[in-house]
Amino acid sequence: MGFETGIFQNTEIQSDFIDWLVDSQWPQLNVHFEKLWNYYANPAIQISDSRLIENGHRYIQAQEIGLPSRITGYTHTGSLGTRQLSDVQRKEIVIENDIAWRVNAIVDFLFGKPVSIISKSPNGGKSAEVEMLLKALFSANGAIGFFQDMAVLGSVYGFVDCFVRPGEQILSNATSPLYTKRSMDTRDRGTIEDAIRLVQTIALELIEAPRALPVLDENDYKKINYYVQNFYQKKNTIASKGSFLSRILSSGKRADDRQTVCVTEITSADAWQRYEDKELVAEGRLPWGFLPVVHIQNIAQPYYYEGHSDVEPLIPLQDELNTRLSDRASRITFQSFKMYLGKGIEGFENKPVSPGRMWYTDNPDASIEQFGGDEATPSEGLHIAEIREAMDKVSSVTPMVAGVLKDRLGNLTSAVALRLTLMGMLSKNERKRFTYSEGIKQISKIVLSMLDMAGIYKTQPEDRHVDVIFPSPLPENTMEKLEEAKLKKELGVSTEQLLRELGYES
Repeated sequence: MGFETGIFQNTEIQSDFIDWLVDSQWPQLNVHFEKLWNYYANPAIQISDSRLIENGHRYIQAQEIGLPSRITGYTHTGSLGTRQLSDVQRKEIVIENDIAWRVNAIVDFLFGKPVSIISKSPNGGKSAEVEMLLKALFSANGAIGFFQDMAVLGSVYGFVDCFVRPGEQILSNATSPLYTKRSMDTRDRGTIEDAIRLVQTIALELIEAPRALPVLDENDYKKINYYVQNFYQKKNTIASKGSFLSRILSSGKRADDRQTVCVTEITSADAWQRYEDKELVAEGRLPWGFLPVVHIQNIAQPYYYEGHSDVEPLIPLQDELNTRLSDRASRITFQSFKMYLGKGIEGFENKPVSPGRMWYTDNPDASIEQFGGDEATPSEGLHIAEIREAMDKVSSVTPMVAGVLKDRLGNLTSAVALRLTLMGMLSKNERKRFTYSEGIKQISKIVLSMLDMAGIYKTQPEDRHVDVIFPSPLPENTMEKLEEAKLKKELGVSTEQLLRELGYES
């Protein structure tokens, strides 16, 4: 069987193009995005190798792929894994994941505290209800955890997509003429409670980059005509006995006998399809008239669907850092222990070295020479320090962001001095705030439009605009904030707005 695209009204998409996306484009993108995730998470992979057992390790780490073969004793052979080199001994491996803590610090700065979503509806009563609906929506999908997951995926891959999946009742209401023609009185408290209950059935599904295969408009790269997802899904059934090749490839790995299918989902503004192993298993019409997908770039990149990844530019520097740390560990292992060369002493190789031990011989030319011991290498330490500084510049994340204070930083009791010290991080954070806040606004707009079309909660286009307020990531003086609020109050700023800025629910 193959892909059948007859349900889609637009004939622009063809089955052979979907085949090319799944068979050719998806594997290449998967390799690229998998590398980005591995450099962030750095998972340990169990492996059966006598040399690893001798060194006290039964695993290799993902970032070892960037180390030279003279250190690891392996050569990487693409998708087939690694190949052991018989003439190279495995050295000391040191992996210090400087990427993960930087990405986590970026996420903490962006979504370390809850954000506030403020309705811009001109109707005061409706504004409060819209905020209640959106608060219930995001709370049902993980609250601040949802935003943090969004930021992690975007930071690693360069972008993140959010697929808005309404519940069954919302979808059935939108396709039923009895509901779409009904006008509900939003001032009725029971109606609002029903709307809040139904909005909690809407799933905000974050799509990781390896699954996404968007079909963009040929004349506008910002417009998504079709959204294709391709991924492997494990079923709650046991697979039949695998082939000989699959058993060979899985040797040495943890056995997993669950059945796995390749799922392909195609979604447009008016229809959707789901395939398993390229066989159509479900399809249907969509009543929305728009694609229920929100695309968020991590940092805006013109003329590209993907935004700038925080991980990708750090990979070469991370490889260099791990290489130099491993070289230093190997040198220390070799030099830190004193060794002895005995000449003319019979059976010296079998005599242990310990305090109070003496050797004797009748050979007047016998001698014992000591060598080894660690020696200072200032150039090595300087080189490692310069690599770390380069990573600070590229990522705009310094150790101070993680609370590590070194040397003399001057007087940081002033808020202005602290902001100047973290200028790079704060500037990057502002750029991210714009892209992610736009994504949150678009998600809110789509959800309110779905509720309106389903006759659950009526809104006008101007009622669906919201603002996203991010709290300051820096520690603040409470008294200074209160004094600032008093001045704003005298200028005419509303009490509700001031309470939101102070972090209180109005």
